[in-house]
Amino acid sequence: MTSLTIPIVVAFVIGYFFIAIESVTKINKAAIALLMCVVCWTLFTVLGLPEVFHIELGEAIEKNLGEAGTTLFFLMGAMTIVEIVDQHGGFNWVRGALKSKTKRALLWKIAFMTAILSAVLDNLTTSIVMIMILRKLVADKKDRIWFASLVIIAANAGGAFSPIGDVTTIMLWNGKMITAAGVITEIILPSFIAFIVPAAVLQIHLKGNLVVPEDKHEAEISYITQMERKMIFCLGVGGLCSVPVFHSLTELPPFMGILLVLAILWTVTELIYRRKEEHDPMAKRVSNLLSRIDMSTILFFLGILMAVAVLSEVGVLRALGEWLDQEIGNHYLVTGAIGILSSIVDNVPLVAGAMKMYVMGAPGTDFGVDGVFWQLLAYCAGVGGSMLIIGSAAGVVVMGLEKITFGWYMKNVTWIAFVGYISGIVCYWLLRTFIFV
Repeated sequence: MTSLTIPIVVAFVIGYFFIAIESVTKINKAAIALLMCVVCWTLFTVLGLPEVFHIELGEAIEKNLGEAGTTLFFLMGAMTIVEIVDQHGGFNWVRGALKSKTKRALLWKIAFMTAILSAVLDNLTTSIVMIMILRKLVADKKDRIWFASLVIIAANAGGAFSPIGDVTTIMLWNGKMITAAGVITEIILPSFIAFIVPAAVLQIHLKGNLVVPEDKHEAEISYITQMERKMIFCLGVGGLCSVPVFHSLTELPPFMGILLVLAILWTVTELIYRRKEEHDPMAKRVSNLLSRIDMSTILFFLGILMAVAVLSEVGVLRALGEWLDQEIGNHYLVTGAIGILSSIVDNVPLVAGAMKMYVMGAPGTDFGVDGVFWQLLAYCAGVGGSMLIIGSAAGVVVMGLEKITFGWYMKNVTWIAFVGYISGIVCYWLLRTFIFV
């Protein structure tokens, strides 16, 4: 790291600041991330840093774009699959499974269902699905915001123990820092503790029987039979679950498995529509559903990952990693601090930065595949975002849907989420110390 890198660091920090205050500026964070990316790479070139660090500019961009592309294609494929299943009523069964007589019974069903769904879907999609279901099951707004708060915590915790449950775990899995088997077996219990403890506390606010709103049966898609709907659900969700197996058997990047599932699901739905020419199902065709994919989110990740890549190329992240090792040393404290920070700023650049800070170590070490540092990073970056309502995509979407204020959440839920977060870390330490030695 030299004085020539300071303008790049300053540009990154300024861009990051404006991303963090998106709710104030009303400027989409994707626009800021792309601008930050281009400015950082431009400064990298103008300042002559490729020559200083003996880097071939074209090769550096292609290498980092290739690494980012594996995550972006995975996300686009997964988001499309989820959209197909959702648009064909595949998640309707969840509502029936959650019906309960008491508020506390529903609370626990919501907690486990959200965590399990989030391990397969992304936490953003899971949160939307669960809030829509809650609106059909809980009429009282005051009660519903407590349920909604648990949805945020459980969605983030559920995504942490699955290689496809969160963008950060996808990044670590694609980067071969963690394996599917390793993160599931060693992080699943801490992740469950991270939402079970808050659920036990939150149930204090929910007593008595549940008054369920009158069930207004939704109109079914006339040209899709119940059997076809179940088939689409099984192909979509079952396909997502099988991606780690595909990766293990073929050693191809995970995004190839996602594209395979998408291709099969796309083909099957086209065959279904082909037999129903008397209807006009264009609104549900995959080619039409592609327009519903949140491209601003994809572009945001592209901008962030490529901006972080510049900091990596000039050695800033490596220097920061060395400083953390020297000044703190304890990887539980380092990753724990990253998790707390992820409740304030987006966890994607934090994890991307951490991945560039450290070199992969030998098997069996903290920085080896499935090492303590990488597994804890997956847990902390995923679960830590629950401590503030703006700390995760799940929190932001629930905040918008249920109109939960930042102040109410911080006063009533932040400390509960923090207790769950710390409990999970302690659980992981016990597992690594006495079981997974």
